[in-house]
Amino acid sequence: MRRTPVPQFMDFHDDLKLPKEAVDQIAQDAKDRKTDEFGVRQIELFHNAEGKVYCLLDAPDADAVRHHHAALGLQCGDVNEVSQLQ
Repeated sequence: MRRTPVPQFMDFHDDLKLPKEAVDQIAQDAKDRKTDEFGVRQIELFHNAEGKVYCLLDAPDADAVRHHHAALGLQCGDVNEVSQLQ
């Protein structure tokens, strides 16, 4: 039986200065393949010291990504479904 791949989404935060502890926790959750109650799993987090943050997530849909961020008390801008190079 073939599994249907879970869609991947990327969102951007223009000014989200994350403390090292938060980045470390997100990295550990990604490594552990932790999925939240909305079916969202962090794949990667790209950030810089200026607070520019891109989140790459597995999620059932864009609304799940928005709920994931809201539960963390974060505003979520545009959410875009992405695909990988094959």
